[in-house]
Amino acid sequence: MQGGAARMRQWRKRVYEVLERDAVQDATARVVHVALVLLILANAAAAVIETVPELDAHYRAELHVFELVSFVIFCVEYVLRLWVAPEHPRFRGFTTSQARMRYAMTPAAIIDLLSVAPFGLVLMFNADLRTVALFRLVRFMKLARYSPGLSSLVEAMRNERHALFACLGIISAVVLIAASAMYVAERDVQPKVFGSIPLAAWWAVVTVTTVGYGDAVPITLAGRLVAAAAMISGLVMLALPVGIIASSFADVIRRRDFVVSWGMVARVPLFAELDAGGIGEILRLLSAHTAQPGEILARRGDPAHSMYFILSGEVQVELKNGIVRLGEGHFFGEMALLSRTVRSGTIRVLSRTQLLILDGRHLDDLMARRPEIRKRIRDLQGAGTMHPLKPQGDMTTEELNEDDGPRQS
Repeated sequence: MQGGAARMRQWRKRVYEVLERDAVQDATARVVHVALVLLILANAAAAVIETVPELDAHYRAELHVFELVSFVIFCVEYVLRLWVAPEHPRFRGFTTSQARMRYAMTPAAIIDLLSVAPFGLVLMFNADLRTVALFRLVRFMKLARYSPGLSSLVEAMRNERHALFACLGIISAVVLIAASAMYVAERDVQPKVFGSIPLAAWWAVVTVTTVGYGDAVPITLAGRLVAAAAMISGLVMLALPVGIIASSFADVIRRRDFVVSWGMVARVPLFAELDAGGIGEILRLLSAHTAQPGEILARRGDPAHSMYFILSGEVQVELKNGIVRLGEGHFFGEMALLSRTVRSGTIRVLSRTQLLILDGRHLDDLMARRPEIRKRIRDLQGAGTMHPLKPQGDMTTEELNEDDGPRQS
């Protein structure tokens, strides 16, 4: 029984890793995510096609089959996500039922449920899919889970929700004031358009938002002055939420990049046991570089004086005894920071790659300022605990043990 429970837990953990893309360079997770994104986009396209009478009449049977297949896939996805909820870090410490209930109440799970529940009823009763076309487009919102950009934008808006509500209140006040002023200025000459504040409010909304339909136009001097003030106020008011969201979005991106960089540095055996202050010092020394396909980062026999962290993209390390490919989340060359060896292989960029680079001279300066970092690194070097080259590792063994090239003193 215990063996069966352990295997079930392993399967649940593996499904979680695939659905949440929890492991770096997981080919299965990448395929699943790409397939789900394509399915979501295809569903959005099908919802649009069904509103065209000619296309709907010609492809109705095919669209119905496609919807049935999509419904089954999204149902399976929803059930699996509920099943693996206890593996999510947010819900650890809860019982399995509590974790699943809490996950079911998250916005992402509610969107998943809305994207399948109405269609179950439609398919069961063989109703016209166009009757729930709006719910079908809800599936497009699922992209936020798979797109870091969309999820960052949602997080930015959530973080600044109080400021955005304040902006909405200010804009509403401007609209009310403009509508009231226009009512006073134009009510006698255009009673059908500005005969009441609610009627004038439509003009005010269109003007303050700078849309300008032209269906309601002031004709008196006072009305035109009010309109000019409303236009200028609208430009200022609309700039406020745009600036707030843009600033918050940039902050979210910076924080995510910081978390990613922190995790990469903390995984390096050389720095694994440093405290938060030490890792923070190292992060400040990193420089960014964008490498293009075909670029050579280092050649065999070149002096080795830097280590690299791969934020995105892929590089190829061409060694004497084979080729190793390294991708997102990998690192290589940490021994260059200590031993000042020559490169044992040529490092060639395979796709556009975002890199963080740590120069050995900068680490020397840091060790001079932080004796505890110098002691930790020297203890590791003396104990010989540096890990060897692995498919997901770096060039440690080669840079230490190659004898066919000179070493720097």
